[in-house]
Amino acid sequence: MSDLTLILLAAGNSTRFQTAVKKQWLRIDHDPLWLYVTNRITAMKNFSKVIIVAHPDEISFMSSMCDYAIVAGGETRQESLTNAMEYVNSPYVLVTDIARSCIPNELIERLIASKDIADCIVPSLPLSDTIVYVNTTIDRDQVKRIQTPQLSKTSVLKAALQTTLHYTDESSAIVAHGGTRYFIDGDESGHKITHTHDLSSLTCLKAPSNAIFTGNGFDVHGFEEGKPMVLGGVEIESPFGFLAHSDGDVAIHALIDALLGAACMGDIGMLFPDTDSTYKNADSKELLRQCVLKLHQFGFVILHADITIIAQTPKVASYKDAMRRILCQLLQIPLSRVNIKATTTEHLGFIGRKEGVGVLATASLHYFDWKNG
Repeated sequence: MSDLTLILLAAGNSTRFQTAVKKQWLRIDHDPLWLYVTNRITAMKNFSKVIIVAHPDEISFMSSMCDYAIVAGGETRQESLTNAMEYVNSPYVLVTDIARSCIPNELIERLIASKDIADCIVPSLPLSDTIVYVNTTIDRDQVKRIQTPQLSKTSVLKAALQTTLHYTDESSAIVAHGGTRYFIDGDESGHKITHTHDLSSLTCLKAPSNAIFTGNGFDVHGFEEGKPMVLGGVEIESPFGFLAHSDGDVAIHALIDALLGAACMGDIGMLFPDTDSTYKNADSKELLRQCVLKLHQFGFVILHADITIIAQTPKVASYKDAMRRILCQLLQIPLSRVNIKATTTEHLGFIGRKEGVGVLATASLHYFDWKNG
């Protein structure tokens, strides 16, 4: 049984990365970065437990992609680490950031080999440039670039984290608490992804797959007298609208399901549950905006959408162009990639009896190509 737990920190907001995609969701072939890094490290060493710290909004999707333990992160790196440490019961813990994606096996072996030398074992690199702090030149031989992973004694790290002061790495917290720190040689291949240009120096990362993913959506709503009708983002002249928790835009609801289906992200009810009062009478265009934002953050690019509206009433032919123009803006794709069709059921069934409208939608996605810009 291993005496070492692995914690991977992946709860950040990637504010300095400056792309629509959060860096932990960049695809390496098919795997998001957080999963690629986790699999890569666990293939090097047998751990008693593997814990991934994630943004609370991302836990559900991450859990559907792996069997690792996933816990909610906090507002800061230290809060996220503290949350994860609650689940650690092994004598030692190895903590690293998902952004350090090309950590070599040899570095991890040296960390483990040194585990009894001090309370925290830290990889570091020297600096070759002149260092000036305010107006004072500092002896660069006394300055180190600190890296992760860092290997700590669990009991010491847990005690060190019981503070209101914030530290940017484990060793600083441990030393401030009176613990000991031992430096080993770091590795330039453990370079951290902070900005997009950092990706070019990481040779272990393969380009994302060029696969295309297709999803289907279907939704139906009955009519409600006296309610405005909104369909495909457009207000339709009609004496009735749709009976629904939100504004009932059945076309956008089907489209959201198609998008989520292509991404394997569940369905609209999981993302916007009708049991949540937040979405009472919600504008479905805003729901679509949120869906598109989440798809982009998770590393997807929308290719196209095709919608079939099945209605005996109202007649929608004259509204199709307006629907296309609104939807292409919401999807952030060219007008040429949005198609709207309309048909009837030839007076058959509940739609034929003019009791409601049904919509079929198809959408396709591919991964954001960070490798080729």
